[in-house]
Amino acid sequence: MKKFLLAVVLLLLAGAVVFFGVVPGYFDRSMNTVSIRTADLPADELYRQLPFVADLHCDMLLWNRNFFGLHRYGHVDLPRLQQSGTAFLAFTIVSKVPRAINIERNDDKTDQIALLSAAQARPPGTWFSIRDRALHQCAQLHAFAERSDGQFRVITSRHELQAFIHDRESNRQLTSGMLGLEGAHCLEGDISNLQQFFDAGVRYIGITHFFDNEWAGSAHGVNKGGLTEAGRELIRAMEGMGMIIDLAHASEETIDEVLAMTTRPLIVSHTGVKGACDNQRNLSDRHLEAIGKRNGLIGIGLWETAVCGTDADATARSIRYAADKIGVDKVALGSDFDGAIKTHFDVTGLPLMIPALRRAGFTDEEIAQIMGGNIRDFLMRNLPE
Repeated sequence: MKKFLLAVVLLLLAGAVVFFGVVPGYFDRSMNTVSIRTADLPADELYRQLPFVADLHCDMLLWNRNFFGLHRYGHVDLPRLQQSGTAFLAFTIVSKVPRAINIERNDDKTDQIALLSAAQARPPGTWFSIRDRALHQCAQLHAFAERSDGQFRVITSRHELQAFIHDRESNRQLTSGMLGLEGAHCLEGDISNLQQFFDAGVRYIGITHFFDNEWAGSAHGVNKGGLTEAGRELIRAMEGMGMIIDLAHASEETIDEVLAMTTRPLIVSHTGVKGACDNQRNLSDRHLEAIGKRNGLIGIGLWETAVCGTDADATARSIRYAADKIGVDKVALGSDFDGAIKTHFDVTGLPLMIPALRRAGFTDEEIAQIMGGNIRDFLMRNLPE
């Protein structure tokens, strides 16, 4: 009997080692892949001179990856941000994802991130509460900044962004990030939690992710409806606080209703455009033009579903289409790095965008805008002081 119990204990210990030590890294390596390897890519001269390379959407916080180590998998870490000369990255928080997600139809009955949180040995509260899960990721980014010896900063205001831009002129190794939420469901139905996330540094919120929630309909949900009454209250509260509204993943009805009841500029942090790549994931011309007229910002993705291709030229074609519709000053990169997808390349591959944008007919000045100048300028206009 003792031998049997010992065997059971050893089996459980072995299972725990695999679950906690192997499974999280396996999923990170297998889900965050690239089409093109870009280690030691020589940078174009224009790329080296760009004052502000930036991207609107990265899910790296989901993976509990060592931010300070140089990895041969995934898309983002501090050494690769510095190697690529990236000045700014929006770190977005994924708090709940249904099983077998797709771009057509998902319900909210399953939660893969709960299992991932447990496998990564995150605090037990994050296994059961999507609010705690999201706040834990917020705290992670601030902890990265504190441990970085000043190399990485979290941006929450125009003043902080301006100071960072000034300091980076004399130190190109400096990089920065800002927090966003991918789906307002992590408010757990309580609008009073909005202030808690604002205090944690969150500056933009995507109203929905892959499923309809208590606030609004998703483009990939079951009903794909518009704003609920609670959702309208949330939009009013966000506008009153100066929080940026992200319409990525929102249903067409939700986008219409948000446009109708808001006055401030809006973003779509990571998307494609139907005119260049027609599918349920991407933005219609009607909504592209409406957001452009409001001086909004469209982040074009670096993955196949967004741009119907697996290289920089595919993304450049979608950027060309969007810029022709709404102006080059309203288009940016929205990679979706580390979003459990295969991107064209990791963050070190961003220099490949320069020749692709030239082939798409953009001037060097326009390329500087697309590669980050537009994000910088948008935030300088729309972040709190």
